[in-house]
Amino acid sequence: MSEEEKFDCIIVGAGPAGLSAAITLAKAGVEVAVLERGEYPGAKNVMGGILFTTILDKLLPDFWEKAPVERHITHRRFSLLSKDSEIALDFKTAGYNEPPYNHTWSVLRAKFDRWFAEQVEEAGAMIIPGMMVSELLMDGDRVVGVKTEPGGDELNCDVVISAEGVNSFLAEQAGLRKQHDPAHMAVAVKEVISLPQETIEDRFHLNDSEGCAYEIFGQAVQGTFGSGFVYTNKDSLSIGVGSTIHDMKRHKLNPNDVLEGFKKHPAIAPLVRGAESQEYAAHMIPEGGFHHLPKLTTNGLILTGDAAGLINASHYHEGSNLAMASGVMAAETVIAAKEKGDFSDASLSTYRQKLDDSFVLKDLKKFQNLSKFLNENPHLLRDYPDIISGMLKDYFTISEKPKAVIEKEVMAKFKKEIGIWNIGKDLYKIWRAMR
Repeated sequence: MSEEEKFDCIIVGAGPAGLSAAITLAKAGVEVAVLERGEYPGAKNVMGGILFTTILDKLLPDFWEKAPVERHITHRRFSLLSKDSEIALDFKTAGYNEPPYNHTWSVLRAKFDRWFAEQVEEAGAMIIPGMMVSELLMDGDRVVGVKTEPGGDELNCDVVISAEGVNSFLAEQAGLRKQHDPAHMAVAVKEVISLPQETIEDRFHLNDSEGCAYEIFGQAVQGTFGSGFVYTNKDSLSIGVGSTIHDMKRHKLNPNDVLEGFKKHPAIAPLVRGAESQEYAAHMIPEGGFHHLPKLTTNGLILTGDAAGLINASHYHEGSNLAMASGVMAAETVIAAKEKGDFSDASLSTYRQKLDDSFVLKDLKKFQNLSKFLNENPHLLRDYPDIISGMLKDYFTISEKPKAVIEKEVMAKFKKEIGIWNIGKDLYKIWRAMR
């Protein structure tokens, strides 16, 4: 490709980050190509199944009127599983039944990403599926394009935006990050299982297009540092589990076995009864958080989304909105760099400042100590669910004992198995880790 034929920008990956960057660039008149290794956008893209859409609604206002979304989430449930019990915080509101529906939707990526890509193409971007990027093209210390497979073609550009996901080989090649640490990487497995729409709405107490999201800890992942989830789609459920690779190896667990055990738990089995498996996928998740972010730019290259480690691994479990926001900010950085004719690291470094000033890194900074805290205090997710559910079971067991005696016995059990001093210390540590 000659100098005159080169692209202004090449984006690697047609997920939420890459497509958000592409549509922003295309609308600004920047010549952009998106290279996607899947047969079509969404063919290989995996996430739990909840799309957070504050950024998307700015890019494509009222997108839900045409997009293939599944259900808007009105019901959130956070729970701890012991071996045979569940302790839950449950929240449901009709207030999320009005536009913009709390910007929270269940989606199936194969459908949604394909639709999003069509909107990006209509805006003027070029999307090339079935194209795997094997390496960066370098001119000294400056990225000037990419080499693709099959065929070994070389595509030139002024700047590359990496939106290739967690296994960002381009970030490694450019020296922006080292190989992943298993303690800060999670492996998640997910199954989409089909159920009739009426059955889903009956079991989860939903009306029309309402949906729910269950985030489940403790025995959901056999007490490891991770969680399980159940999300409702129109006529299917997205169900899965995820835990750090370090914990999985330490406890000699197989992710698929953990998922099967999760589906058989007494709190989960009634929800999935009679469902048939439609698809199965596995995915790596970067959970290092603020302390383990890579360098985000170099001469001619910007990292976005999972490739940049932009995952809020707290109880919010946000990723899609961070990815889209980073894509938009990367695009804005490229637009400014194009106006100056300067794609150096110094010019592109304004991208990091944009992230610092936004909710993206402010949220990651807020929860920067949570991952380390939970890794160092495994008893919180391993032991507490069984102890607390056992105490509640004793407290609510109907017998002929006077209630005063029951309360004294439960308090004695609490002091013996946890202790007021220990629970106080743990609550204080949790408070500190969440600040």
